[in-house]
Amino acid sequence: MKSLVFAFFTCFAVTAAFAYDPLKLPETTLPAPLDFTVQDAKRDRALPIRVYLPATTQAAPVVLFSHGLGGSCQNNPYLGKHWSARGYAVVFVQHPGSDESVWRGQRPAQIPMAMKQAASLENFMLRVADIPAVLDQLTRWQSDETHALRGRLDLTRVGMSGHSFGAVTTQAVSGQTMPIGRSLADPRIKAAVMMSPSVPAAGSAERAFGSVTLPWLLMTGTKDVARIGAMTLGGDLDSRLGVYPALPPGDKYELVLHDAEHGAFGERSLPGEGANRNPNHHRVILALSTAFWDAFLKGDAEAKAWLNGEGPRSVMEKDDKWQRK
Repeated sequence: MKSLVFAFFTCFAVTAAFAYDPLKLPETTLPAPLDFTVQDAKRDRALPIRVYLPATTQAAPVVLFSHGLGGSCQNNPYLGKHWSARGYAVVFVQHPGSDESVWRGQRPAQIPMAMKQAASLENFMLRVADIPAVLDQLTRWQSDETHALRGRLDLTRVGMSGHSFGAVTTQAVSGQTMPIGRSLADPRIKAAVMMSPSVPAAGSAERAFGSVTLPWLLMTGTKDVARIGAMTLGGDLDSRLGVYPALPPGDKYELVLHDAEHGAFGERSLPGEGANRNPNHHRVILALSTAFWDAFLKGDAEAKAWLNGEGPRSVMEKDDKWQRK
C-alpha cells in the first residue's frame, strides 16, 4: 500500500513539472448534468442522453460516449465531470435494447443469458445508427432558441468514445471497415477513444482497421476480459490487443494498464472481478484522454507534445504500457 501511495504522489509531482497538465481543473463550479431524450422518428426509437456542460457559456467541442452492454447514460460520471471541466460538452448516449433494461427486473440466474442475447448484430446496428441520430438532434437543438443547449455546442469539433460494446460502436462510426466492405463512419467525428476495443469476429483485423484515418486512442488492461458477450464482442485479451497493430501510422495510440480488469474503465468492479481497484488507473485514463481531446479537437500543440513526449509516462505506473505510431 505504501508503494502505491508513493507511486501516486511521485507521478503527481512529475506531472506538475510539465507546463501542460491534462489533470488540472479550473476553480469553477460546473452546472448539474442535463437529461434529454432524442426522439428518432424514422426508427420510432427514443434515446436517453445525459449532457455535462462546461462552466463557460461559449460553444464547446462535443464528446459523445457510448456505454457498454447493460449500461446507461448515467454511467462513468468521472469522465463527464472531468472532460466538461476541461471545456467539453460531454454527451452520454443510452442505447435501448442493450442498456440496463436488459438485466433490470430479471432473476439473477436469467441475467447472463439475457445479456448474451443483447450482444447481437441487431443491437450493434441499432447502436451505430443511434450516433448520427443524436448528432442530428444536437444540431437542431444548437440553433433552437428555446432549448437549453442553444449555442452551447461546437459541432465542427466532435469526438466519439465508448467502453466495450460502446468501443465497438465507436470503432464503427469512426472508421472501421465492416465485413460488408463499407464504412459506417459519421464524417462529423474527428477523433475517437476506445476503452476495451476488439477486433471483429469475422474477417481480418487488417481489413477492418487498415483504412482508419482519424486519430484513435485505444485503452485496455492486462486483465481486460468481458465475461458476458465475449463471443460476440471479442472479449478476450488477444482481441483487445489485436486492434492497434492493424491500424495504419498517423496519430494512433495504445494504453495497456497493468492488472486493469474490464470494469476498470467504469465506476465499480463488475461481477466476477477482484474487489481491489488501482486508483491510479482512472487518473491515467483521464490524463491521456484529455490530452488526446485537447490535441485533436482543440488543436492544442502543447497537448500533442505532451502526448507524443514523456507526458504519458509521468502519470503511468512502471508496468503500464504505452505506444504510438
